[in-house]
Amino acid sequence: MRDTHSPTRTQFGWLLAAVSATLAPHAIELPYWLVILCAGLIAIRSTLLWRRGKPPRQLLILLVAVAAGIGVRFEFGHFFGKDPGVALLAVLLCLKLLESRTTRDLRAAVLLAYFLQVGLFFYSQTPGIAALALAGALLTTTTLLSLEDAAARPAAQLRTSAVLLAQGLPFMLVLFVLFPRVQGPLWGLPSDAYSGMTGLSDTMTPGSISQLGLSDAIAFRAEFSDTPPPPSQRYWRGPVLTRYDGRSWRPGFSTIAAAPRYAPSGRAYEYRLTLEPHNQPWLLALDFPAANIPKTRYADDFRLLAEQPVRMRTRFDLRSYPATAVGKDENAIVLAEARRLPANFNPRSTRLAQEIAAEAPDSAAILARILERLQGMDLTYTVSPPLLGTHAVDEFLFDTRQGFCEHFASAFVFLMRAAGVPARVVTGYQGGEINPVDGSLVVRQSDAHAWAEVWFTGRGWVRVDPTALSAPARIESGLSAALGDWDALPLLRRPGMDWLREVRHRWEALSNTWNQWVLGYNPDRQRDLLERIGFPQPDWRTLAMLLGTSAAGLMMLLLAWAFALRRRRDPLDAVWARFSRKLARHGAARHPWEGPLDYGKRLAMTFPERAEPLRTISEDYARLRYGAEPADPRSVRLLARSIRRLKLK
Repeated sequence: MRDTHSPTRTQFGWLLAAVSATLAPHAIELPYWLVILCAGLIAIRSTLLWRRGKPPRQLLILLVAVAAGIGVRFEFGHFFGKDPGVALLAVLLCLKLLESRTTRDLRAAVLLAYFLQVGLFFYSQTPGIAALALAGALLTTTTLLSLEDAAARPAAQLRTSAVLLAQGLPFMLVLFVLFPRVQGPLWGLPSDAYSGMTGLSDTMTPGSISQLGLSDAIAFRAEFSDTPPPPSQRYWRGPVLTRYDGRSWRPGFSTIAAAPRYAPSGRAYEYRLTLEPHNQPWLLALDFPAANIPKTRYADDFRLLAEQPVRMRTRFDLRSYPATAVGKDENAIVLAEARRLPANFNPRSTRLAQEIAAEAPDSAAILARILERLQGMDLTYTVSPPLLGTHAVDEFLFDTRQGFCEHFASAFVFLMRAAGVPARVVTGYQGGEINPVDGSLVVRQSDAHAWAEVWFTGRGWVRVDPTALSAPARIESGLSAALGDWDALPLLRRPGMDWLREVRHRWEALSNTWNQWVLGYNPDRQRDLLERIGFPQPDWRTLAMLLGTSAAGLMMLLLAWAFALRRRRDPLDAVWARFSRKLARHGAARHPWEGPLDYGKRLAMTFPERAEPLRTISEDYARLRYGAEPADPRSVRLLARSIRRLKLK
């Protein structure tokens, strides 16, 4: 019958705090109208609690629920999946809070709050999200404690909740270390299991990379064992685009092998690459990775590929040789595709390239003259280029003269092909920023870049970056140094934000440590750890045995600690034990089965001259220990004084 009682204002206050702390981090993922609805429902319930008003009628709450469900359906197009599921749970939690009349209703809201705290990790698993989820769990657990003991002080309830969570930490660590690691996202419906991942696409159209230039999200990190390569060699290879339809570039013919078809040469750079998930197989390695990298494959366009799309944060230990000569014996099919252009596109650019080719003696001269002409066209590098029409290259070179790296690369490759020289577009990332806190090289989505490769007889594929003609600072110093329009940059890339960048460096160094040691604890690292502690080739039986043994050991330690704490901290028991020892010294030791009242009666008969104070002490202890009200410190001190003043012959 307890759960049918009306909750107190304190119990409702704890629940309001828990719901607010739970839903606040979800606000950045939920539709704005739903955030406003949830905030309004919480505000209404808070007002009703303050004014001691009654909850709205059930019919009104039902209508709001139906309207919210319709809104979620229109917003997401369906009810099944991560995003609509979390949205519906958020609304239901607020409506449950609004309609709550009994402590049973509050318990149901508490369960919804716990589930939504887990839902935070569907979107992000950063240290900040973990801290916010922990704060929500603390307040939600305090709400549960208040439902069990409404008379306890709020500070005591919060402290008890923190102690309970702290007691769960050892079990959490044991489960983290020993529970079988399951690779993949927390959310597994195919429709949206990998939604929200950003990064390069395997197609390139005018404006596609400039959109990434506005994102400050991290694409990957590289930790070099020695000095990193200079900026001019920091080209992180992604999709290689050969087929051109007049507007978009797409991958061409390519084969996959277990080893690269080049012999690495020149200086080697060893580094650990930590890739953020992007749901694509390419690994964005520095040109050109060595052979024998576990769980990878090599494309004949020199990309390094994972065996499966990168759908979770992944680490690879790599060695790259940027100075390697590649493609000297290139396939004739690849070269033919690298010369092909669609008919009836960009006539002005075609005429220009043909004029240059007619005057140049060889491919190297064609390259030099095309670069010279491009440099003389006064092209502007901008992250906000104007839209282009059917003849995109013509419009960029002769009309707008404004573009981002994909415009420069596309126009250059078109001109080289029109002049009869094999060329192709390469997309990926260029540059990166050294984090001064941990020394890692951070490459962001805004470092996305497109460049070109030109093929020469006897030399193979040679990188050419036409963007450097108009914006050389882009290659040496990054995007922010190359753009004059600072307002178009992400906030922390703008001048005058040094102190914010310092804060970000420290936060990202912490996040990197979290990623490496917590989120990066995968099946391989678990297996290595178990082998080091004496369990080679552990199977599920070994893990189950270790889990059970560790959990049982932790439980015994906690029980022993609890009993020791009770004995050490209970002043009433300490006073009674002192009384018992005092009487034992006079030949009247208390029997283990003897209660305080029976003991007092026996003492009164043994010491009739002190019968009254002996009975009083025994009765006072029994009242304080077993009475309805807990023993207050003053009563315990008075009992201790009576025992000290007791004189026995």
